[in-house]
Amino acid sequence: MSSSIDRFMAQQGFGDEEASRRRWHFLALQFQPAFLAFFVLLGIISQSQTLFFLLAAVLVWNVVLPQLNLFERVYDWAVAIPMSKPKLEPAPAPRLFAQGMAASFMALTGLSLAMGWIIAAWVFEAFLVVALVALIAGRFCMGSYIFHTLRGRRDFANATCPWSK
Repeated sequence: MSSSIDRFMAQQGFGDEEASRRRWHFLALQFQPAFLAFFVLLGIISQSQTLFFLLAAVLVWNVVLPQLNLFERVYDWAVAIPMSKPKLEPAPAPRLFAQGMAASFMALTGLSLAMGWIIAAWVFEAFLVVALVALIAGRFCMGSYIFHTLRGRRDFANATCPWSK
């Protein structure tokens, strides 16, 4: 794998694509984490259990009905169609697993806030921030990495890390 984008796309479960499509596809896939980062930051500032539960519900929807992923359909409508770019296809298993993990952390954050467990909420919020920064800035998806590792593909998972050669 030659670039961090190639490694990221492999980590997410997307196969070989031509270079021009891969670059566009990578940028399109960043729409969801960028959107989530904004709302996670808003949730952290407001300490809103409702917002974290809502984000968890949206992510669960995306995992259960990947062909109706709300972020991907909004991206298609707002960006892909007007710019004559290909629509996003449903997420493969590694990306779905990562979204499920994110949904779990969002729900645990909301639950912690609802129960008044502020320290626990801060810990879950910190995990979310670290995961989102790694995903957006570092081109590393912890959830996809864990997926491949749990599936017995540790060498492949390690090869998809941005710092791999």
